[in-house]
Amino acid sequence: MKLLATLVVSLFLIGISYSQATSGKANKLYPALQTYLQNAEKAFNTIPKDRKVELKKLATYLSTKLNSEKNASLIFICTHNSRRSHMGQLWATAAAEYYGIAGVTNFSGGTENTAFNPRAVNALVKAGFVITKTTEDTNPKYAVNYGEALPTTIAFSKKYTEAPNPTTNFGAVMTCSQADESCPVVFGATARIKLPYNDPKEADGKPNETETYDARSKEIATEILYAFSLVKSKK
Repeated sequence: MKLLATLVVSLFLIGISYSQATSGKANKLYPALQTYLQNAEKAFNTIPKDRKVELKKLATYLSTKLNSEKNASLIFICTHNSRRSHMGQLWATAAAEYYGIAGVTNFSGGTENTAFNPRAVNALVKAGFVITKTTEDTNPKYAVNYGEALPTTIAFSKKYTEAPNPTTNFGAVMTCSQADESCPVVFGATARIKLPYNDPKEADGKPNETETYDARSKEIATEILYAFSLVKSKK
């Protein structure tokens, strides 16, 4: 009986390992973040067709870079690098881990710098990120964690041309129309993808403030996750 029980357990564990390997979802995300992304994955059918066209361009760019160079970099760009561009960067990093896609490094920047808005920070924390403010100046730095064994991302507002952002060979993801219009040329970019999102700032100080930030975070998470679900890289 012991031998049979051991065999059953072994087969069960092998089945789990095989399932994770074939699904590409063997990851170390925090459980809450993992659950959030699982729910976002179920909402792919709510993404408008025109948005999927741009998201497929993003996936194609990543697939091409990963297959030819083994790595790819993205900079999510908005005017102030305060809300949407940070959300894009952090959800892209979580999406890559969710699907087990190695070699993608995500950044964010603005056409000017301000500060990572605390309302956006709170929305991401509610979604499952662990975010800690590490400085107390006007443009504070935040340590962003996705899982116990995963690297920490340091988030703060910066221009897209400033360190630690790459200066060449990156894909520029424009997350607001204003930045897209004011930046006709993104120097150093090898691709430009337009993914504008409505600014949750419009709800600041209003009764629907929290709801608006949560909805924008969910929208960005769902779309970025969809793009990463389409990435095909050679193992």
